[in-house]
Amino acid sequence: MARGQIYPSESISFQDESTGVKIRQVTDQASIHHHPFFIVPAYDDAMQRLIFVSHRTSRPEIYAEERANGNLIQLTEREDIGEYSLYPSHDGRYVYFTAGSGAYRVHTETLREERLVDFGEINLREAGMVADAMGTTALSFDDRFWAIRFSVNGKACLAVVDTSSGEHEIILKRDTIAHLMFCPDDADLLYYAGPLKDRVWAIKRDGTGNRRLYQRAPGEWITHESWIPGKRELAFVDWNKGIRAINVDTGVERRVASFNAWHAICNRDGTMMVADTNFPDIGLQLFNPLGRAGLPITLCYPGASSEGAHWNGPFPYEDGPIKVYAPQHTHPHPSFSPDNRIVVYTSDRTGHAQVYEAEIPEAIKERLQNGTE
Repeated sequence: MARGQIYPSESISFQDESTGVKIRQVTDQASIHHHPFFIVPAYDDAMQRLIFVSHRTSRPEIYAEERANGNLIQLTEREDIGEYSLYPSHDGRYVYFTAGSGAYRVHTETLREERLVDFGEINLREAGMVADAMGTTALSFDDRFWAIRFSVNGKACLAVVDTSSGEHEIILKRDTIAHLMFCPDDADLLYYAGPLKDRVWAIKRDGTGNRRLYQRAPGEWITHESWIPGKRELAFVDWNKGIRAINVDTGVERRVASFNAWHAICNRDGTMMVADTNFPDIGLQLFNPLGRAGLPITLCYPGASSEGAHWNGPFPYEDGPIKVYAPQHTHPHPSFSPDNRIVVYTSDRTGHAQVYEAEIPEAIKERLQNGTE
């Protein structure tokens, strides 16, 4: 199907059998669907559209659900999209993505596609399914700057694109760069993941101040970092012992949660955090990142297959990279809507990965905000 193709709403509503929470299945077609990676918002700030990827045309393309009427609109028509590179702009005007050797954006109203950068002879992602192989990108919260990683001759590069002019600058070259995220409180500061044994790094947008935020101890499995808004803290998963956080200015560490949180992200206010879980899967957990070690409340049970047997054991990369089978569309990767009402996630519970929304009950919000979790 072509760019601009409109599909009628596929929405199906039901309740989680265990928690009674209202669930809406957004997509319902026999192919792979998924929302953006958990550190990337799935909605524009006004929540006019929910952005997702669908393989219904036999290849990944970017789609939007128009929330006013439920229609699904195909936004792209390309053979070479990096399906985890997509990043909706906060103002709702564009969806940014990489394809081939270029950096693009598509206008959500006119569907006009614009190439911002042609990087030439590069690799925008590495082979595999995890870390730098996903090819995630990052957009600053003011929509002004877009960070992209790529590699040239085996060297990882980090480029920052000015979205108003299309000019870009390579601000860092090193061995590994993955999972980029601008600080929500500072458009001049980014987090990025280094090598698997040395993950937690920050750098200023102009390329200065590149520094390790956390020194991993032998045997620790440090992963899935994300910012806590309003705190200038970077949270990271200490698998499978919980979540810790470190202040980027003072270096002060603290424990945020003590359960098997897997992919964890804060809401825009920094008052709630959501995480999926694995080994064992105890469902999506909501907790207060500022409270008493984040005692969690179960929101719902996605029923995703969460492929990746390597997660069920000690840190597997101590002697270097290994091949793993961990298709990302089988992981829930939950994240919040801008209005704090919804958690969006992906699940293959029906046999095909589909996009879902879980409505957060007001009673849970009150318990978390009042510190009575």
